[in-house]
Amino acid sequence: MGRKVTLATCSLNQWALDFEGNLTRILKSIEIAKQRGAKYRLGPELEICGYGCADHFYESDTLLHCFQVLKSLMESPLTQDIICDVGMWVILFKTLGNRKNLKKYMVSNAFNFTYICSFHRPVMHHNVRYNCRVIFLNKKILLIRPKMLLANYGNNREFRWFSPWSRPRYVEEYFLPRMIQDLTGQTTVPFGDGVLSTKDTCLGSEICAELWNPRSPHVDMGLDGIEIFTNSSASYHELRKADHRVNLIKSATTKSGGIYLFANQKGCDGDRLYYDGCAMIAINGDIVARGAQFSLEDVEVVTATLDLEDVRSYRGERCHPHMEYEHKPYTRIKTDFSLSDCDDRCLPTHQPVEWIFHTPEEEISLGPACWLWDYLRRSGQAGFLLPLSGGVDSSSTACIVYSMCVQICQAIKDGNSQVLEDVQRVVNDSSYRPEDPRELCGHLFTTCYMASENSSEDTRNRAKDLAAQIGSNHLNINIDMAVKGMLGIFSMVTGKWPQFCANGGSARENLALQNVQARIRMILAYLFAQLCLWAQGKPGGLLVLGSANVDESLTGYFTKYDCSSADINPIGGVSKMDLKCFLQYCVKSFQLTALIGILDAPPTAELEPLTDGKVVQTDEADMGMTYSELSVIGRLRKISKCGPYSMFCKLIHSWKETFSPSQVATKVKHFFRMYSINRHKMTTVTPSYHAENYSPDDNRFDLRPFLYNTQWAWQFRCIDNEVAMME
Repeated sequence: MGRKVTLATCSLNQWALDFEGNLTRILKSIEIAKQRGAKYRLGPELEICGYGCADHFYESDTLLHCFQVLKSLMESPLTQDIICDVGMWVILFKTLGNRKNLKKYMVSNAFNFTYICSFHRPVMHHNVRYNCRVIFLNKKILLIRPKMLLANYGNNREFRWFSPWSRPRYVEEYFLPRMIQDLTGQTTVPFGDGVLSTKDTCLGSEICAELWNPRSPHVDMGLDGIEIFTNSSASYHELRKADHRVNLIKSATTKSGGIYLFANQKGCDGDRLYYDGCAMIAINGDIVARGAQFSLEDVEVVTATLDLEDVRSYRGERCHPHMEYEHKPYTRIKTDFSLSDCDDRCLPTHQPVEWIFHTPEEEISLGPACWLWDYLRRSGQAGFLLPLSGGVDSSSTACIVYSMCVQICQAIKDGNSQVLEDVQRVVNDSSYRPEDPRELCGHLFTTCYMASENSSEDTRNRAKDLAAQIGSNHLNINIDMAVKGMLGIFSMVTGKWPQFCANGGSARENLALQNVQARIRMILAYLFAQLCLWAQGKPGGLLVLGSANVDESLTGYFTKYDCSSADINPIGGVSKMDLKCFLQYCVKSFQLTALIGILDAPPTAELEPLTDGKVVQTDEADMGMTYSELSVIGRLRKISKCGPYSMFCKLIHSWKETFSPSQVATKVKHFFRMYSINRHKMTTVTPSYHAENYSPDDNRFDLRPFLYNTQWAWQFRCIDNEVAMME
């Protein structure tokens, strides 16, 4: 019996509904795997159609095109003599009845498989979508394995489109679509929770969230003698999450031994999420091969050559032979194929690789930058425009764009022809080859400082200095004329001219005057994004970038339809505290010394009049709490699922050295009043990179009402009662 096996897993930059591109990338990964001697190739979840199809999973076209791509894969010479494990989604449609009245019905899923039934009289038994893996070899489908434990938390809504396969270790026979039948010569194939038995080993499957579940299938599979576990995922990036994923995979084979392959999607799939790769292979608790977490490579293949006897000897010592397996054994789908090399004279000894995790600052530098590049090259636009105020938030967005340019130049230097081709297409110059990130920034990035009579020279200079250091095309725009024109229209109609509080006006006048400035900046940003390249005689338009952070979104500390309203926002899921650390990282890593002054300056919107040329208004004073306090409150609200009362009870303990119970109560009440008053802003907030698990994103991550009773009478009375008993 052979011992030496070479296995391949991969990270692919798939795009929802890009069937042509997805097929190309899948074939490329298979080609690389074969070149490296692999006899098994694992791909990401729903890789044929892309994981992010959302309600397009309901469409029959999506099912049809998945089957067409599957057929193209099976027909390709590249897929011969290698077991290919791919993903598409499937609908199981059982019928009984008259065949002539039954039209072709297709079921598909992007990592699942669908089938067409043609029996006799059409009596529907059930019609269910499954997220599946299709495993095939030499134009024969070996097994369709449906997902058993669906992800239905955070950004995942799999129960909306799919059903879990609820019959563990049970396999049925299902009819294939006619187009697949004609190719394979098979009428039915095994469908269910089975495992693949080759001539030399046994291989079982998990799909994404099944690894994270307390009853992961690999536990039972290991006890039933399966030696190789595979997991195809669509796992998205969150700050400080990568180590959890790695630890789960190491743990999966530490207890009972085995080989574990993990494949993942990478890149922007057309949504707020960035899938962060990290394809890896583990054996007996050690990671022995790994891919990058962030990169601009569309196809990354990870391979390892391992000795099956290492698994068997590990289990012989750790897993006692007398241990009984209580469940029904897995159905083994036998195939006349060997994963092992017939030449066992030179056996591999696996060496663990050291996994050095990125710091949160590095993650902010790399993840959103890769997401921006995917968005830009796939949007057909010619670059970005950012209103650069000279503050921490807009400077963070600018630094992420600069980091994107650094990564692009490095990828081209490393020989990535796809990145070079994309750059040339974006800048509309087939001869252009970027050498320096600052030079590339000048081609792709326009920044503008929008000054008003309330802006200080300090912020103007800070914005100018940062733009010069990153190389952006920088504009200075004065908005006073537009502000006065807008107020003039109001005055002409009403006969009133509003004043700031500093000049004797009311709070309502003061807020309205601030909002006029902020909204005019948004209008001008879009005007310049559409026309500034046209004014230079260049084709194309620019994407407007936003720069509101996650903490400000929590309290609604921004003007609805101001510069926070943009096309996309790379920092909308990042906290203010993390952004400050990120800018400190940029000072050291990119030598952007202009950031030092930005970090030292107090955060301010600069929407109220100056006093002696100096800024008086500050963000933290306006919000009534510090960004550090807001970050704690945000995590309690979302991650700890706290309402006002339970948040108060937690904070009187953690803040007991700093605040009295009555002070904590005041802060909690103030937060929930501001949060509930401004929650409506989340319905129109700019699509943002998802980075934090306490994000208030209303799209699908943080589903809440946007009209509240802002008095919170019952909840606040409970807090008051507790304070009364404590003081």
